[in-house]
Amino acid sequence: MNKLRLRPLAGLTLAIGLSLSAHAQEAMIGESVESLLDYAKRRNPEYTAMQAEAEASSERITPAGALPDPKLKVELRDITRESTQNATISPSRTGSTQYTLAQDIPWFGKRDLKREIAESEADSAKGRALGAWADIAGRIKVIHSQLYFVNGSERLTREILDLMLRLEKVAQVRYAGGLAAQQDVIRAQVEQTNMRNELITLETERKQLQARLNALLARPAGAALAAPTHLRPLPAPAKLDFSMLEDRVRARNPQLFSDEARVKSAERSRELTYKNRYPDFTFGVSPIQYQSSVKEWELMVEFNIPLQQSSRRAQERESEAMLAAARARREATSNQVIAELSEALAGIDAARRAETLLTSSLLPQAELTFQAALAGYETGKVDFATLLDAQRQIRQAKQSQIKALVDARMRLAEIERLLGDDL
Repeated sequence: MNKLRLRPLAGLTLAIGLSLSAHAQEAMIGESVESLLDYAKRRNPEYTAMQAEAEASSERITPAGALPDPKLKVELRDITRESTQNATISPSRTGSTQYTLAQDIPWFGKRDLKREIAESEADSAKGRALGAWADIAGRIKVIHSQLYFVNGSERLTREILDLMLRLEKVAQVRYAGGLAAQQDVIRAQVEQTNMRNELITLETERKQLQARLNALLARPAGAALAAPTHLRPLPAPAKLDFSMLEDRVRARNPQLFSDEARVKSAERSRELTYKNRYPDFTFGVSPIQYQSSVKEWELMVEFNIPLQQSSRRAQERESEAMLAAARARREATSNQVIAELSEALAGIDAARRAETLLTSSLLPQAELTFQAALAGYETGKVDFATLLDAQRQIRQAKQSQIKALVDARMRLAEIERLLGDDL
């Protein structure tokens, strides 16, 4: 009996545990950019809306190529039977009843063109949805990299603040011994104040970036995010060849894909406009009922006469202009995308070289300079200003190193946005 009572309690405990675990996991997203992208792909409302629009466009293909619904007309003749006192609407009691079943038939090829136009518009909507996701993913990657830079700068600033506290103690010892001026202590304190002020600025920037990121994730602006722990590895230089990426961009860029679909739609619309020179038909069959039996049959063919030539020529000129505009827009997009690709590749190459130079040369030199300046200040060979300059060089070198790493990832995000896919 006790076991039976404990089972519901165990199930409730398990459910609560799973719920808390899910909430904890949701709150901890942000350590890696992959967790953010996975979350955004399921929750971002803009991408969801674009997907829904693409699905709606694809559902327009079948109706576009379908025949219009047939029409049925019932005509009651001589309902009074030559006597106004005996009016009736019963088919068996009127003079005669004509039933007309008619079907509109477009000119040959028009239905196929309408279906192809709908297919092209669906492809364009699909391209816009892919482009929306590429843009959202690119912004998430950039903000994640910026957060990594802010956190790295904050960590570096705290390290320098600790260093300045130690330098202040050194300056106080030397001042107490009459080996240094009080100005050295004051300079160390002023430098600490600047560090604390910079920490406030970095904290504000981090909150702003987290609010932007939460907006892309469809979360409350103040929702908790884990601090980025690492950056994505850069692709091998062979994967960043301009010619290879140019071909991939031309083939896979969502915006180019959408523009190409618009061109195809404009071409089919032009062909359909020229086919409007030819008439559409309506075919019908009409049985005629007298009292209780059908005694006559009629066949009907109806077509429109395309007489309004000035109107049709204007529509044809419009379709030509729309096609020219679609082609020009595609060319402009292609030029812009390739230019952005070239710029991003140049930026990622520059960031790589700068990071290598900073890591292998400038940062070790700055550290040696600081150590020499510190030793010289302790022995009275250099003044405190020289020591501060050496400290600032180390800090600037480390910040530049973090910035080069982040810049490379931001350029990589731009390349992947152009590709519409990860490298």
